[in-house]
Amino acid sequence: MKITFLGATNTVTGSNFLVEAAGKKFLVDCGMYQGQAEEEYENEAPFDFDVSQIDFMLLTHAHIDHSGRIPKLYNEGYRNPIYAHKATCDLCSLMLPDSGHIQEMENEWKNKKRKRKGEKELPPMYTAEDAVRSLEVFYPIDYDRLIEITPEIHVRFNDAGHMLGSSIIEVWIKENEKEEKIVFSGDIGNNNIPLLAEPTMISSADYLVMESTYGNRLHINSDEKAETFLRIVSETLDRGGNVIIPSFAVGRTQEILYELNKIKETREDPEFLREYKTLMNAPVFVDSPLAISATEVFKENMNLFDEETKKKIKDGDNPLEFPGLHFTVTSDESKSLNESFTPSIIISASGMCDVGRIKHHLKHNLWDPKNTILFVGYQAPGTLGYSIVNGAKRVKIFGEEIAVNARIEYIEGYSGHADQEGLMNFIYSFNQQKPKHIFLVHGEEQSENELKHKIEEDAKISVTIPNYGETFELSEVPNLLTTIKPNKPKTIRSEILHKLKILQSEIDDMKQAVKDDVYNKELKDEDMYRIREKIKELEHNIISIIEG
Repeated sequence: MKITFLGATNTVTGSNFLVEAAGKKFLVDCGMYQGQAEEEYENEAPFDFDVSQIDFMLLTHAHIDHSGRIPKLYNEGYRNPIYAHKATCDLCSLMLPDSGHIQEMENEWKNKKRKRKGEKELPPMYTAEDAVRSLEVFYPIDYDRLIEITPEIHVRFNDAGHMLGSSIIEVWIKENEKEEKIVFSGDIGNNNIPLLAEPTMISSADYLVMESTYGNRLHINSDEKAETFLRIVSETLDRGGNVIIPSFAVGRTQEILYELNKIKETREDPEFLREYKTLMNAPVFVDSPLAISATEVFKENMNLFDEETKKKIKDGDNPLEFPGLHFTVTSDESKSLNESFTPSIIISASGMCDVGRIKHHLKHNLWDPKNTILFVGYQAPGTLGYSIVNGAKRVKIFGEEIAVNARIEYIEGYSGHADQEGLMNFIYSFNQQKPKHIFLVHGEEQSENELKHKIEEDAKISVTIPNYGETFELSEVPNLLTTIKPNKPKTIRSEILHKLKILQSEIDDMKQAVKDDVYNKELKDEDMYRIREKIKELEHNIISIIEG
């Protein structure tokens, strides 16, 4: 059995793994990169495998960083089954066409730039129509059901508790009269995610491929999270401001609606009740057509909710509905939100602020200190959301420089990912047979390294952090893996893109340092002159590279 890592290596997006075993080749996930421009460029690059040789695919969940390149796969001739949970299939029927629509819009903008340069126009990676067609190869699967793919390969999908339909996938493979089991964690949910059941604990595995997004952090507890949320919202509304919540259209939005509904049950002291009344009197707008459709999918799959939520529904209290909640469908309705003087809560996609209606709301609200931008999900490096969370004083939105004067808050406990404690508990759950070896993926470098150290120290299991394109042959000898020559060795192009990433960070540091010097009244004129000459020299070098 061989596994090749073709995405989500040393980063949190682009999940894609190739398994070769029992005479078959199959994929686990086929996701898009999100965030860094040089990583997103890889989305349109050719696949590092022969599409015609892939026998089937297993999809852990519907988030675009796990599913977003499926239409591209389909466009290149893939027609074999994609096995996924029923709710994942339902959500992909919304999210993939939406992604296709975004590809079309972004491509239109890129083609305008190409035309101005006299360059040839190019088609989008895929269209919304392409995405719809790709849905024909999806095969819905229920949780806890053992599926025979071939007589030698069996799979079972288990609830990952990360989002509706998210799965931890167990794969049993029989080769040379010996059966071994590899587990793909997908994204493991946070135990306290509203609506959803807790992640399934798996009792045995030979090998584990596991996410590590929050491998070096702990989330705040649920009660503290709800109180923090209420305090931030009520303080903003009291001063006449808006609360803008960048939210992934599927998952986080529904969880926030649930939290808003539930928050009244936590305390009864006068100040808390005053804050709650302030919250309940404010209009709450969900400004995302995709979130509206996804909320309907949630209602259609209520059998997947946790027991507490099921009881509420049975008692007539739908956690996704409450007074003051409004859904905005059209772009005109969305624009009108920024023309209103009534303090409001606006939940809008995308969660990392790179595309969608959220950019318009940020443009109209970031500059005003009365408002609050409240982040409730992971922000990938290179995204607009990452810049804002990490203290940017000014950001560019639609080509216009906007001052960041609003209050910026980040409640990490709303993350759909397990923290370090949750990830370690998942590993400890292998009480019948612990993995011989663990591969850590879907995490930034620091997160992966800290989790690797903790696993090896506390759980006494050897860990590998694979690089892009590395193939591992899973040996019969426990804890021994042989690295095959990487499928995609480091190229000059990838090296240039890596250096550009470092250079961008250094330029940002230089920009801040120069600004500090410019506003330093004690700096002498000759010092200013030297700075100016250095910048002119840098500008000259940049122009030389562009012209070259």
